[in-house]
Amino acid sequence: MRLIGLAVVLTLSLILAPLAARAQPAGKLVRIGILHSGSLPDANIEALRSGLRQRDYVEGRNLIIEYRAAQGKLERLPELATDLVRARVDVIVTGGTAAIRAARDATATIPIVFAGGADPVGTGLVASLARPGGNVTGVTTINVELTPKRLELLKETIPTLSRVGLLWHPGSATSPRSLQELERAAGALGVKVYTLTVRDLVGLQAALEQAGTERLQALVLVPAIFFLANRDHVGERLARSGLPVVAAWREYADAGCLLSYGPNVLELHRLAAGYVDRILKGTKPADLPVEQPTTFELVINLKTAKALGLTIPQSILVRADQVIQ
Repeated sequence: MRLIGLAVVLTLSLILAPLAARAQPAGKLVRIGILHSGSLPDANIEALRSGLRQRDYVEGRNLIIEYRAAQGKLERLPELATDLVRARVDVIVTGGTAAIRAARDATATIPIVFAGGADPVGTGLVASLARPGGNVTGVTTINVELTPKRLELLKETIPTLSRVGLLWHPGSATSPRSLQELERAAGALGVKVYTLTVRDLVGLQAALEQAGTERLQALVLVPAIFFLANRDHVGERLARSGLPVVAAWREYADAGCLLSYGPNVLELHRLAAGYVDRILKGTKPADLPVEQPTTFELVINLKTAKALGLTIPQSILVRADQVIQ
């Protein structure tokens, strides 16, 4: 009888186990806020979503994403960040110094993950890369440190280069350091730098006209969130300028600029998804070191080179990750 009773219990357990499993409440519904400086849809945001899906966070199942996009109007970032805090998101994901700062100013408790902060220590967003402290961490671009390298690539491409314009945005917290780094490199390369201030899209046209007046031979686009957020408009106008341009982001080479050199921004957003995952599983942002990119992309627009009458040296071509024909 005992054996029969045990068999009945085991049988009922096997029958009821799947039903009990189905009756269990689903895992916690996660709410992530995305604070974006540009417009949506955006390939970088899709890369973040892809990284989240790889970690089993799926919109409509266990994930809600609150999207807030400034449409290139950076003055809207504080308002949008505050709106995400009101939405009671579990984590805020953003990128660029202005957006990171807006999110940090809006909350000291909600974790903030950045996918691309050019100089998080220098701008005071984190205490150090190894131990960021506070509620902010993520993946940096080290774009400030790469500014001299972009000038070196331009000089190697155009050996006669002696007069170059530096397009910078005064509202960017990292622009002053980029200026210093570039001027230091320019002296060693025998290149004179002319600073061209761009506060808005109207100012961009004035800067390009100034470049013509100064008889500049090429332009370096300083990494700034304004240029990234408005990359379609800025890229188109730079491509029509008739001057060789080097930028940090490959989207500019795609738009018709001569060169781009910098980290793969899509990869930075996929890496940011890993930070979100670890935070949601209990790790504090203060204990997650800021990660630096280890690989960088050199993209050359050969079509633009031909239109400008330039021959790209073989030493540059062999190092290119992509050549746009």
